[in-house]
Amino acid sequence: SLSLSLSSRSRLSLAFAFSHSLPLIRAHIRQLGFDTAPLLCGGSVKDVAEDVALRRAKRSGPEPPEVRESLRTGVPGLEGETADERRSPGPLLDGHRLGRSEFKWNRDEGRGTSRGDDPKLSSNTFALTGDSAHNHAVVYWSGQNSSVILILTKLYDFHLGSVTESTLWRSTDYGSTYERMNDKVGSKTVLSYLYVCPSNKRKIMVLTDPEFESSVLISSDEGASYQKYRLSFYILSLLFHPTQEDWALAYSHDQKVSSMSFFHHSWLFDTVCIQYVTCRALTCSEPNRNYPFPGYIDISSLVVQDDYMFIQVTRAGQASYYVSSQRDPFLKIKLPKYSLPKDLHIVSTDEHQVFAAVQEWNQNDTYNLYLSDTRGILFTLAMENVKTTRGLGGNQMLDLYEVAGIKGMLIANRRLDNQVKTYITYNKGHDWRLLQAPATDLAGNDIHCILPFCSLHLQLQTSENPYLSGSISTKASAPGIIVATGNIGSELSYNNVGMFISSDAGNNWRHIFEEEHNVWFLDKGGALVAVKQPTIPTRYLQISFDEGRQWTRHSFSLVPLFVDGMLVEAGTENQIMTFFGHFSHRSEWQLIKIDYKSIFNRKCTEGDYQTWHLHNKGEPCVMGQKQIYMKRRPGNYCMLGKDYAKVLSAESCICRAHDFECDYGYERRREGNCLPAFWFNPAVVSRSCSQGQNYLNSTGYRKVVSNNCIKGVKDMYTPRKQMCPNRAPKGLSLSTREGKLTADLHTNVTFLVHLDEGDSMRTNIQLDFGDGTAVSYSNLSWIEEGIRHVYKTAGIFRVSALAENTLGFDTTTLYLHVTCPVEHVQLLAPFVAIKNKDVNLTAVVWPIHSRTLTYFWWLGNSTEPVISLDGSISYTFTSEGMNTVTVQVSSANAILQDTKTIAVQEFFKSLLLSFSPNLDEYNPDVPEWRQDVGRVIKKALLQVSDQLLVAVFPGVPTAAELFLLPHKNQSEGRKKSEEELEQISEILASALNQNLVEFELKPGARVIVYITQLTLAPLVDSSPRHSSSAMLMLLSVVFLGLAVFLIYKFKRYVQYLMIISLNTISQCSKQI
Repeated sequence: SLSLSLSSRSRLSLAFAFSHSLPLIRAHIRQLGFDTAPLLCGGSVKDVAEDVALRRAKRSGPEPPEVRESLRTGVPGLEGETADERRSPGPLLDGHRLGRSEFKWNRDEGRGTSRGDDPKLSSNTFALTGDSAHNHAVVYWSGQNSSVILILTKLYDFHLGSVTESTLWRSTDYGSTYERMNDKVGSKTVLSYLYVCPSNKRKIMVLTDPEFESSVLISSDEGASYQKYRLSFYILSLLFHPTQEDWALAYSHDQKVSSMSFFHHSWLFDTVCIQYVTCRALTCSEPNRNYPFPGYIDISSLVVQDDYMFIQVTRAGQASYYVSSQRDPFLKIKLPKYSLPKDLHIVSTDEHQVFAAVQEWNQNDTYNLYLSDTRGILFTLAMENVKTTRGLGGNQMLDLYEVAGIKGMLIANRRLDNQVKTYITYNKGHDWRLLQAPATDLAGNDIHCILPFCSLHLQLQTSENPYLSGSISTKASAPGIIVATGNIGSELSYNNVGMFISSDAGNNWRHIFEEEHNVWFLDKGGALVAVKQPTIPTRYLQISFDEGRQWTRHSFSLVPLFVDGMLVEAGTENQIMTFFGHFSHRSEWQLIKIDYKSIFNRKCTEGDYQTWHLHNKGEPCVMGQKQIYMKRRPGNYCMLGKDYAKVLSAESCICRAHDFECDYGYERRREGNCLPAFWFNPAVVSRSCSQGQNYLNSTGYRKVVSNNCIKGVKDMYTPRKQMCPNRAPKGLSLSTREGKLTADLHTNVTFLVHLDEGDSMRTNIQLDFGDGTAVSYSNLSWIEEGIRHVYKTAGIFRVSALAENTLGFDTTTLYLHVTCPVEHVQLLAPFVAIKNKDVNLTAVVWPIHSRTLTYFWWLGNSTEPVISLDGSISYTFTSEGMNTVTVQVSSANAILQDTKTIAVQEFFKSLLLSFSPNLDEYNPDVPEWRQDVGRVIKKALLQVSDQLLVAVFPGVPTAAELFLLPHKNQSEGRKKSEEELEQISEILASALNQNLVEFELKPGARVIVYITQLTLAPLVDSSPRHSSSAMLMLLSVVFLGLAVFLIYKFKRYVQYLMIISLNTISQCSKQI
């Protein structure tokens, strides 16, 4: 399907939304560039269509008189058109509707009738009336002998980011007429996307815009009727099953994948797959699962293309790439050791080989091109510094083009010495050469362009809309014909460009147009049709029957048309092409259907064909064989049959050096030889090679994949069979499956043992887990899926591996941190501390950990923490006042903290308090309860004193500590203040001993406060039972406690402390 959009102020751009299977989608995407879009657990090109939209072409000048006149007279569909006129077969001109028989075009511009010897093109135009404001369209034409065309036009509001209007059109006669389908789907329904099942084109799914409603409309009769179903989620992208026509996958905005059955119309939800797990059928419980990758698969990195699947796993900022060939287990892709890729894109997977574009650590706007072996694992360099171009959707596109119809032939733009030049290869990148420029220009004048100083350079951007040809075009049914935009000179330029064509696979080129054109292939490439680029309107198309040597012009529209796209050869029996465009900025979409069957006077016979030998500058052997093609003779106006076979014969050639590329680990030197790279040791034999067996020892070369040469130097370059030597183990390495050095307590830890060299079948492996247990295996085949172990205690364990055979041994070690989640942390600290004296601070964590935690101590107003591996530190406070202490405990991926406030004084007194036993009956031992009790006591007091600090301890029996602090301003001297504190403590002790302090907890439950002990030093809370939120209530306010007492200060006299309860105020007064 084709997605079109229009904007009068933006240049031409397009997007497409294929409803194919995942491999088919990727097959198209690889031609468009580097789409990193959504293919996680299935995907859709819908997201690409959102980013890159086909907009109405930028109009480079004023509208031509024909357009202005047509607008005055209402050519492109008058407003107010009746329902009967909606299906009319012809356009309007000067207020009159033309019949289909009247609306024909002639070869000669400006003539009313055609020449007698010129074939006529019959056509008709249909305007999508009422859609002039719509700036997007999705066009679908199956082409499988179906006459149905579906068009979804919509108005996309870029400010709102949603579709506000839509119209669905349907044609059953190859586009001659269209019917508006809004009544069939709901007149107020706003549609956003259209999908077609790839395995049954009659099944269609249309999505509504989620801003209005979340629904899906399903048709099983090519869009003739629909059933609407409400959804409980918003679909972000949708993908049909490649073979099961009744199933589809939907990816929602909340990153969930849903599967749907057409028959049951029900959705099954699942979360996005983020890990790849292998296990045996029926035993896929967690203990039996294997995790092949060291971490999670990167989101949107899954690519399924032909026989290959690719994924990316990033760990510690370094990406690793894995491939599965023929759905076998995933194996790690091996690039040259120091390529260190920043980015990797799969370009092609044709002919059982992978082309990959890799941006290495020292590259910015170029990529290196690599080729793989048949498994897609071992990659070697094919070309350096291939240029990239940023597409309309912002994605980077590689300037590399794979010529259709001829295997092994590629064209690339390479940046070298700040110049970009175009190169061509006929053997998959083994040899590259510049393009020979045409000998003459359009006027027949000689062009003096001498290699290597001057050559032909091509623009290699394929159109992001499959219905515009782009800057280069080829077709498999027309081998050897290449049409491209380019320039002649010392480097690639985007100025003074023209159109060039090659009829012999790039060996020789001809100049065909001065301006850029879109060129399409008709009748399997037997004819070419060209239309100027859509920056200006045109009435004409040009057709060539002799591979671009001569062109005849035909008028295809009475009014100049801005061409936004063209559909060609949708059906195999009907030769029809349809142009999409606009007469002006304000007109509706115009659909011009052309039946070009009349340009052919008969079907081709044997005498209409000629043979063509594929060659590379006279060298007949290309990809190891001589290929002879059958092509229609230039100028013959006959139609190719359905059974047309383009390849007449293929004969294998004798193998020569250029039929072989460098093997993995080898580099081609200037003299042409493949020698080992500095980082590669060819003497290393795989550990899977066991004594008594044979292995293939590389010669430094490998045959180009799909090369069909025989004999010759084949035996010289083919790997040689040799006996596996017995050797000592070397290069032993040990890691965990996830690549981490941490593990959770009571969970499976899988250790991977890797040996670079040595006989894996005759090497004993011993693994000591560091917790008193060890295992031993007679060979590495027993531990290919890893060695599992469960640690029952937390700590740091020294895990060591030993590989040993009769010739020697090798060892390796790792240190594993086994942790369990920290549930809470409690900071143990004194409530009051002496200035300039050490204070012990202790963090108690639960559960208890051993040497696996990191402690961060934030003391006072310090901006940097004190970091320790121990849960206790000593600290000295050097200034008086309230100091805050916070400890943070880091465990694995979690951090917990607790905070305490310490009053720092030069001296203080404290009393230990207890309560009547009935208080314990109501003590739930939670911080909130202690806070509420404190508020009750506070209400029982007359005045707050800033000389008191009360701390209530957690636990039962309920206890507390009362601290007596000196005044902040000790103008009377320390000795005097100490005497005052001594007298106050005696008065408090007397009042508490007489049971003068009490409070009411609830009706009938009065609680009395007692003194337990008089202390000369601060008492430190050492209970480990609660977290910071669950331990004692430290402070009610600054120097405010659960028991608050009244202090009166008389000028220049000793302070007196009055203890008052609600019912003993008079007694207390007499006592004082």
